[in-house]
Amino acid sequence: MTAHQLKLNPSKTELLIIPGDPSPAQDLAISLSNSMISPTATARNLGVTMDNQLSFSSHVANVTRSCRFLLYNIRRIRPFLSTQATKVLVQSLVISRLDYCNSLLAGLPLNAILPLQMIQNAAAPLVFNLPKFSHTTPLLRSLHWLPVAACIRFKTLMLAYKAKNGPAPSYLKALVTPRTAPRSLRSTSTARLVPPSLREKVISFFRRNISTWIKAPSLLKYLTS
Repeated sequence: MTAHQLKLNPSKTELLIIPGDPSPAQDLAISLSNSMISPTATARNLGVTMDNQLSFSSHVANVTRSCRFLLYNIRRIRPFLSTQATKVLVQSLVISRLDYCNSLLAGLPLNAILPLQMIQNAAAPLVFNLPKFSHTTPLLRSLHWLPVAACIRFKTLMLAYKAKNGPAPSYLKALVTPRTAPRSLRSTSTARLVPPSLREKVISFFRRNISTWIKAPSLLKYLTS
């Protein structure tokens, strides 16, 4: 940190322990500038609330709460807005929050991301000034909004594609290993990657992205842009 002219602020420093395997709580504390810092259940990093179990339940709850507040305020001024203006407002304030760092939610059960989907379902009728409980599927299609689960899958595929084809940072490309065969096979030209082990699927977000890439259609793997 000294090389980057940075300094830790003890009053704002949090200690989050994420064990590799399920284990009992550890009584661990660190000393920083004569201040003792004890472990916390959650910590915020770049706008993402992470917990020690990586369930991201706190992050989903925080995003849902802020989006509800924004939708409430937009609904109050909706009579004075056009459909296009409302769409721009909702996309910039609400949908952007649903999309931010959503690849971290890859692998979570659908019920864990259901609150985010409910926010999107509430935003779509608001854009068209329709009742709250209107059927949202045609509205989402008209707005070109992917469902939350599909957005997460799209983001993981995009990360894997960039890591495999070049535009990703070197530390991500180092995690990708093309699959090679000792002899010529039909699968040799299918742009396949080495599948992660079971343990890697559990502990690594990017390994989960590779698993998603392996299951993707072959046509997608051959795209160049």
